[in-house]
Amino acid sequence: MLYRKILSFVALPAISASLLLGSFSANACIVTKDHKGGFLPENDLNIPDGDKNANDMTEEKFNQIIDKVEKVFKPIVAKKGGMLKFARKWDDGTVNASAQQFFKVWQVNMYGGLARHNLTTDDGFALVVCHELGHHLGGAPKVGNSSMKWASNEGQSDYYGNMKCFRRVFGEDDNVKIMEGREIDSVVKEKCDEVYKEQKEASLCYRAAMAGKSLAELLASLGSNRRPVSFATPDSSVVSRTNDAHPQAQCRLDTYFQGALCDRPVSDDVSNSDANKGVCNQDSGDSVGLRPLCWYKP
Repeated sequence: MLYRKILSFVALPAISASLLLGSFSANACIVTKDHKGGFLPENDLNIPDGDKNANDMTEEKFNQIIDKVEKVFKPIVAKKGGMLKFARKWDDGTVNASAQQFFKVWQVNMYGGLARHNLTTDDGFALVVCHELGHHLGGAPKVGNSSMKWASNEGQSDYYGNMKCFRRVFGEDDNVKIMEGREIDSVVKEKCDEVYKEQKEASLCYRAAMAGKSLAELLASLGSNRRPVSFATPDSSVVSRTNDAHPQAQCRLDTYFQGALCDRPVSDDVSNSDANKGVCNQDSGDSVGLRPLCWYKP
Protein backbone atom coordinates (compact mmCIF):
# COMPACT_ATOMS: atom_id res chain seq x y z
CA MET A 1 0.00 0.00 0.00
CA LEU A 2 1.27 3.47 -0.86
CA TYR A 3 0.98 6.00 1.92
CA ARG A 4 1.87 9.68 1.48
CA LYS A 5 2.69 12.15 4.21
CA ILE A 6 2.41 15.35 2.23
CA LEU A 7 3.92 18.33 4.01
CA SER A 8 2.22 21.73 3.77
CA PHE A 9 3.71 25.00 4.84
CA VAL A 10 1.72 28.03 5.94
CA ALA A 11 3.01 31.62 5.90
CA LEU A 12 6.50 30.60 4.89
CA PRO A 13 8.58 32.38 2.25
CA ALA A 14 8.53 30.55 -1.07
CA ILE A 15 12.25 29.84 -1.03
CA SER A 16 12.18 28.42 2.48
CA ALA A 17 9.23 26.19 1.68
CA SER A 18 10.94 24.95 -1.45
CA LEU A 19 14.09 24.14 0.43
CA LEU A 20 12.15 22.35 3.14
CA LEU A 21 10.20 20.30 0.61
CA GLY A 22 13.43 19.34 -1.07
CA SER A 23 14.93 18.20 2.20
CA PHE A 24 12.00 15.84 2.78
CA SER A 25 11.70 14.49 -0.76
CA ALA A 26 13.62 11.30 -0.04
CA ASN A 27 11.19 10.36 2.74
CA ALA A 28 7.97 11.69 1.23
CA CYS A 29 6.15 8.39 1.12
CA ILE A 30 5.94 4.95 2.65
CA VAL A 31 5.54 1.86 0.52
CA THR A 32 5.17 -1.79 1.35
CA LYS A 33 7.76 -4.28 0.19
CA ASP A 34 5.96 -5.01 -3.06
CA HIS A 35 5.59 -1.28 -3.86
CA LYS A 36 1.89 -1.73 -4.62
CA GLY A 37 -0.45 1.10 -3.73
CA GLY A 38 -4.00 0.84 -2.45
CA PHE A 39 -6.41 -1.65 -0.90
CA LEU A 40 -5.96 -3.82 -4.00
CA PRO A 41 -2.70 -4.60 -5.72
CA GLU A 42 -1.94 -2.21 -8.56
CA ASN A 43 -4.40 -2.67 -11.43
CA ASP A 44 -5.60 -0.79 -14.50
CA LEU A 45 -9.33 -1.41 -14.04
CA ASN A 46 -11.64 1.55 -14.51
CA ILE A 47 -15.41 1.39 -13.99
CA PRO A 48 -17.04 4.72 -14.81
CA ASP A 49 -20.43 5.79 -13.54
CA GLY A 50 -23.08 4.21 -15.77
CA ASP A 51 -20.95 1.24 -16.85
CA LYS A 52 -23.27 -1.53 -18.03
CA ASN A 53 -21.33 -4.18 -16.07
CA ALA A 54 -21.50 -2.29 -12.77
CA ASN A 55 -23.42 -3.54 -9.74
CA ASP A 56 -26.42 -1.70 -8.26
CA MET A 57 -24.36 0.76 -6.21
CA THR A 58 -25.59 4.35 -6.43
CA GLU A 59 -23.90 7.58 -5.41
CA GLU A 60 -26.48 7.99 -2.67
CA LYS A 61 -25.73 4.54 -1.23
CA PHE A 62 -21.97 5.12 -1.65
CA ASN A 63 -22.26 8.21 0.54
CA GLN A 64 -24.65 6.62 3.03
CA ILE A 65 -22.19 3.79 3.73
CA ILE A 66 -19.30 6.21 4.22
CA ASP A 67 -21.51 8.45 6.38
CA LYS A 68 -22.33 5.54 8.69
CA VAL A 69 -18.67 4.70 9.23
CA GLU A 70 -17.68 8.35 9.57
CA LYS A 71 -20.33 9.02 12.23
CA VAL A 72 -18.87 6.28 14.43
CA PHE A 73 -15.17 6.91 13.86
CA LYS A 74 -14.86 10.68 13.57
CA PRO A 75 -14.99 11.15 17.37
CA ILE A 76 -12.69 8.15 17.89
CA VAL A 77 -10.07 9.68 15.61
CA ALA A 78 -10.53 13.08 17.29
CA LYS A 79 -9.78 11.55 20.70
CA LYS A 80 -6.49 10.32 19.24
CA GLY A 81 -5.59 13.80 18.04
CA GLY A 82 -6.56 13.38 14.39
CA MET A 83 -9.15 14.87 12.06
CA LEU A 84 -10.88 12.22 9.96
CA LYS A 85 -11.51 13.18 6.34
CA PHE A 86 -13.09 11.12 3.57
CA ALA A 87 -12.31 11.93 -0.05
CA ARG A 88 -15.46 10.68 -1.79
CA LYS A 89 -14.36 10.09 -5.36
CA TRP A 90 -17.61 8.73 -6.80
CA ASP A 91 -16.88 9.96 -10.31
CA ASP A 92 -13.43 8.36 -10.36
CA GLY A 93 -13.52 4.89 -11.96
CA THR A 94 -10.40 3.66 -10.14
CA VAL A 95 -10.91 0.22 -8.63
CA ASN A 96 -9.03 0.78 -5.39
CA ALA A 97 -8.96 2.72 -2.12
CA SER A 98 -6.20 4.26 -0.02
CA ALA A 99 -5.30 6.05 3.21
CA GLN A 100 -3.05 9.02 3.90
CA GLN A 101 -2.02 11.23 6.78
CA PHE A 102 -1.35 14.95 6.34
CA PHE A 103 -0.13 16.00 9.76
CA LYS A 104 -3.32 15.77 11.87
CA VAL A 105 -5.60 15.02 8.91
CA TRP A 106 -6.29 11.28 8.67
CA GLN A 107 -7.65 10.78 5.17
CA VAL A 108 -9.42 7.87 3.51
CA ASN A 109 -9.81 7.91 -0.28
CA MET A 110 -12.79 5.93 -1.60
CA TYR A 111 -13.31 5.51 -5.34
CA GLY A 112 -16.52 4.95 -7.28
CA GLY A 113 -14.87 2.33 -9.49
CA LEU A 114 -14.31 -0.01 -6.54
CA ALA A 115 -17.83 0.57 -5.24
CA ARG A 116 -19.29 -0.23 -8.69
CA HIS A 117 -17.34 -3.47 -9.28
CA ASN A 118 -19.81 -6.33 -9.75
CA LEU A 119 -18.08 -8.41 -7.05
CA THR A 120 -18.27 -5.63 -4.45
CA THR A 121 -21.35 -5.94 -2.24
CA ASP A 122 -22.60 -3.06 -0.08
CA ASP A 123 -21.12 -4.73 3.01
CA GLY A 124 -17.93 -5.48 1.11
CA PHE A 125 -17.59 -1.80 0.26
CA ALA A 126 -18.15 -0.91 3.92
CA LEU A 127 -15.42 -3.35 4.87
CA VAL A 128 -13.01 -1.60 2.48
CA VAL A 129 -13.78 1.66 4.29
CA CYS A 130 -13.00 -0.16 7.53
CA HIS A 131 -9.78 -1.58 6.07
CA GLU A 132 -8.58 1.93 5.19
CA LEU A 133 -9.47 3.15 8.68
CA GLY A 134 -7.49 0.16 9.90
CA HIS A 135 -4.34 1.68 8.44
CA HIS A 136 -4.91 4.66 10.76
CA LEU A 137 -6.26 2.83 13.81
CA GLY A 138 -5.34 -0.85 13.50
CA GLY A 139 -2.23 -0.81 15.67
CA ALA A 140 0.77 -3.12 15.43
CA PRO A 141 2.24 -4.51 13.27
CA LYS A 142 3.07 -1.26 11.51
CA VAL A 143 4.78 -0.62 8.19
CA GLY A 144 7.27 2.06 7.17
CA ASN A 145 10.49 3.52 8.44
CA SER A 146 11.01 4.71 12.00
CA SER A 147 10.20 8.37 11.27
CA MET A 148 6.88 7.75 9.50
CA LYS A 149 5.54 4.53 10.98
CA TRP A 150 1.90 5.62 11.20
CA ALA A 151 0.22 2.91 9.12
CA SER A 152 -0.83 -0.58 10.18
CA ASN A 153 0.22 -3.13 7.55
CA GLU A 154 -2.17 -4.75 5.08
CA GLY A 155 -2.99 -7.87 7.05
CA GLN A 156 -3.53 -5.96 10.28
CA SER A 157 -5.82 -3.50 8.49
CA ASP A 158 -7.90 -6.42 7.15
CA TYR A 159 -8.04 -7.94 10.64
CA TYR A 160 -8.97 -4.67 12.36
CA GLY A 161 -11.52 -3.97 9.64
CA ASN A 162 -13.73 -6.87 10.73
CA MET A 163 -12.62 -7.34 14.33
CA LYS A 164 -13.27 -3.75 15.46
CA CYS A 165 -14.60 -1.46 12.73
CA PHE A 166 -17.31 -3.51 10.99
CA ARG A 167 -18.60 -4.85 14.30
CA ARG A 168 -18.66 -1.37 15.84
CA VAL A 169 -20.42 0.26 12.86
CA PHE A 170 -23.04 -2.44 12.23
CA GLY A 171 -23.36 -4.01 15.67
CA GLU A 172 -26.61 -2.19 16.49
CA ASP A 173 -28.33 -3.13 13.21
CA ASP A 174 -31.00 -5.84 13.23
CA ASN A 175 -28.50 -8.33 11.85
CA VAL A 176 -30.75 -11.32 12.47
CA LYS A 177 -33.33 -9.84 10.13
CA ILE A 178 -30.71 -8.57 7.66
CA MET A 179 -29.16 -12.02 7.30
CA GLU A 180 -32.51 -13.77 6.79
CA GLY A 181 -32.62 -14.97 3.21
CA ARG A 182 -28.99 -14.11 2.54
CA GLU A 183 -26.54 -16.81 1.57
CA ILE A 184 -24.43 -17.84 4.56
CA ASP A 185 -21.59 -20.27 4.03
CA SER A 186 -21.99 -23.41 6.14
CA VAL A 187 -18.48 -23.08 7.60
CA VAL A 188 -19.21 -19.50 8.58
CA LYS A 189 -22.44 -20.47 10.30
CA GLU A 190 -20.79 -23.32 12.18
CA LYS A 191 -17.80 -21.32 13.41
CA CYS A 192 -19.73 -18.16 14.26
CA ASP A 193 -22.29 -20.18 16.20
CA GLU A 194 -19.49 -21.81 18.20
CA VAL A 195 -18.08 -18.45 19.29
CA TYR A 196 -21.24 -16.35 19.66
CA LYS A 197 -24.10 -17.89 21.62
CA GLU A 198 -26.54 -15.01 21.11
CA GLN A 199 -28.13 -15.01 17.67
CA LYS A 200 -27.71 -11.28 17.16
CA GLU A 201 -23.96 -11.58 17.69
CA ALA A 202 -23.71 -14.69 15.53
CA SER A 203 -25.62 -12.91 12.77
CA LEU A 204 -23.18 -9.98 12.89
CA CYS A 205 -20.36 -12.52 12.56
CA TYR A 206 -22.07 -14.04 9.50
CA ARG A 207 -22.46 -10.60 7.96
CA ALA A 208 -18.85 -9.58 8.53
CA ALA A 209 -17.49 -12.88 7.22
CA MET A 210 -19.59 -12.74 4.07
CA ALA A 211 -18.49 -9.14 3.49
CA GLY A 212 -14.95 -10.49 3.56
CA LYS A 213 -15.91 -13.18 1.05
CA SER A 214 -17.05 -10.48 -1.38
CA LEU A 215 -13.67 -8.77 -1.20
CA ALA A 216 -11.66 -11.99 -1.34
CA GLU A 217 -13.48 -13.00 -4.53
CA LEU A 218 -12.65 -9.60 -6.00
CA LEU A 219 -9.01 -10.03 -4.99
CA ALA A 220 -8.92 -13.53 -6.47
CA SER A 221 -10.32 -12.23 -9.76
CA LEU A 222 -7.33 -9.90 -10.06
CA GLY A 223 -4.69 -12.48 -9.14
CA SER A 224 -2.47 -14.24 -11.63
CA ASN A 225 -3.61 -17.77 -10.68
CA ARG A 226 -7.29 -16.80 -10.10
CA ARG A 227 -7.87 -19.68 -7.71
CA PRO A 228 -11.28 -19.67 -6.04
CA VAL A 229 -11.39 -18.77 -2.37
CA SER A 230 -13.29 -20.75 0.24
CA PHE A 231 -13.86 -20.72 3.99
CA ALA A 232 -13.33 -24.50 3.87
CA THR A 233 -9.79 -24.28 2.45
CA PRO A 234 -7.75 -21.87 4.58
CA ASP A 235 -4.25 -20.94 3.44
CA SER A 236 -1.84 -23.45 5.01
CA SER A 237 1.34 -21.47 4.34
CA VAL A 238 3.39 -20.16 7.27
CA VAL A 239 5.56 -17.07 6.94
CA SER A 240 9.01 -16.89 8.53
CA ARG A 241 8.49 -13.17 9.19
CA THR A 242 5.43 -10.94 9.15
CA ASN A 243 4.44 -9.95 5.62
CA ASP A 244 3.58 -6.24 5.46
CA ALA A 245 2.42 -6.36 1.83
CA HIS A 246 -0.82 -7.64 0.29
CA PRO A 247 -1.41 -11.28 1.25
CA GLN A 248 -2.92 -13.63 -1.31
CA ALA A 249 -6.71 -13.66 -1.68
CA GLN A 250 -7.28 -16.84 0.36
CA CYS A 251 -5.06 -15.54 3.13
CA ARG A 252 -7.02 -12.30 3.20
CA LEU A 253 -10.31 -14.20 3.37
CA ASP A 254 -8.92 -16.13 6.33
CA THR A 255 -7.98 -12.83 7.99
CA TYR A 256 -11.43 -11.32 7.50
CA PHE A 257 -12.99 -14.49 8.89
CA GLN A 258 -10.74 -14.63 11.94
CA GLY A 259 -11.38 -10.95 12.57
CA ALA A 260 -15.11 -11.69 12.62
CA LEU A 261 -14.52 -14.63 14.99
CA CYS A 262 -12.41 -12.67 17.48
CA ASP A 263 -14.76 -11.92 20.36
CA ARG A 264 -12.69 -9.21 22.02
CA PRO A 265 -14.93 -6.22 22.83
CA VAL A 266 -14.77 -3.53 20.17
CA SER A 267 -14.01 -1.08 22.97
CA ASP A 268 -10.84 -3.02 23.89
CA ASP A 269 -8.41 -0.86 21.94
CA VAL A 270 -5.37 -2.10 20.06
CA SER A 271 -1.84 -0.79 20.61
CA ASN A 272 0.67 0.81 18.27
CA SER A 273 3.50 -1.10 19.94
CA ASP A 274 2.02 -4.27 21.48
CA ALA A 275 0.62 -6.50 18.73
CA ASN A 276 -1.21 -8.65 21.31
CA LYS A 277 -3.23 -5.89 22.97
CA GLY A 278 -6.95 -5.82 22.21
CA VAL A 279 -6.84 -8.80 19.84
CA CYS A 280 -7.19 -12.57 20.02
CA ASN A 281 -3.78 -14.15 20.49
CA GLN A 282 -2.11 -17.37 21.57
CA ASP A 283 -0.47 -15.80 24.63
CA SER A 284 -3.94 -15.20 26.06
CA GLY A 285 -4.97 -18.79 25.38
CA ASP A 286 -7.12 -18.06 22.36
CA SER A 287 -7.56 -20.75 19.73
CA VAL A 288 -9.91 -18.91 17.34
CA GLY A 289 -9.92 -15.38 15.99
CA LEU A 290 -6.15 -15.41 15.57
CA ARG A 291 -4.31 -13.60 12.79
CA PRO A 292 -3.47 -16.22 10.15
CA LEU A 293 0.10 -17.44 9.91
CA CYS A 294 -0.01 -17.00 6.13
CA TRP A 295 0.95 -13.36 6.77
CA TYR A 296 1.51 -12.93 10.52
CA LYS A 297 4.49 -14.14 12.53
CA PRO A 298 3.63 -14.05 16.28
